[in-house]
Amino acid sequence: MLDEIGHEMARRDDRGAVATYIPELADIDPDQFGMAVATVDGRVMVTGDADVPFSIQSVSKVFTLALALGRHGDGLWHRVGREPSGHAFNSILQLETEHGIPRNPFINAGALVVTDAILEGRAPKETLAELLQFVRAAADDDAIHIDADVARSEQETGHRNMALAQFMAAHGNLRNPVEMTCGTYFHQCAIAMSCRQLAMAGRFLVGGRDMPGLVARRRMRRILALMMTCGHYDASGDFAFRVGLPGKSGVGGAILVIAPGRASIAVWSPGLNANGNSHLGTQATEVFATRTNWSVFD
Repeated sequence: MLDEIGHEMARRDDRGAVATYIPELADIDPDQFGMAVATVDGRVMVTGDADVPFSIQSVSKVFTLALALGRHGDGLWHRVGREPSGHAFNSILQLETEHGIPRNPFINAGALVVTDAILEGRAPKETLAELLQFVRAAADDDAIHIDADVARSEQETGHRNMALAQFMAAHGNLRNPVEMTCGTYFHQCAIAMSCRQLAMAGRFLVGGRDMPGLVARRRMRRILALMMTCGHYDASGDFAFRVGLPGKSGVGGAILVIAPGRASIAVWSPGLNANGNSHLGTQATEVFATRTNWSVFD
């Protein structure tokens, strides 16, 4: 089935456009496509460019949210909401009217608050080491690393994220220096993984006896709920409608999808649609969910 989907995606002419506002992402070949599925019985199936590493970008927000909830529990929700935004992932509009409290942890403003929360009381290097340790444990792969070139590229061009952070700091919703929080955030987004590694890392949200027990089941459900309602920015409702599974996208072209109790699915194609989500990746996950008949609504 994966090979069939890979062949279908290879034949499609409209592949979206790569993110050009991060220079290191602008040069990536948009013709690449990979997909991997890690099932609860231990199998990993792949197709296409599933072993090519890429910058996971906002998919990293799933892992930082897990760490922040583990450290702060429900106290985190005093600083960030749990509602879809209806705006672009890097919009500042709602922060103006909602006193510096981001709508959810998956838009950029919310992710900056989550990063600020896990950074509290720690140096950036310690925080990033803890994050990498978590991701490596989830994937059972110590080779996962941060792409220094992508991190540098983001740091040099991340003016809008700095503006979001400054605005929240003005409202007292950032506890660390803006430069420190943003620098940590830029590096977390630059984590490099392949589809195979990302599918393996996502298993901690699948559930089941043999899956990595890195978070409590109650928190797992909370993260999956937010992936379903907020994981694709202002296209989250459409993704839920078409795919019917929780997912989190990133502007590097990755999408992590969780079929609870069944599998973790990772797909990557760097060309994006108008909402900043992988164009072919979105189509591929819809085809996969349709053919498997996997859905949380069954």
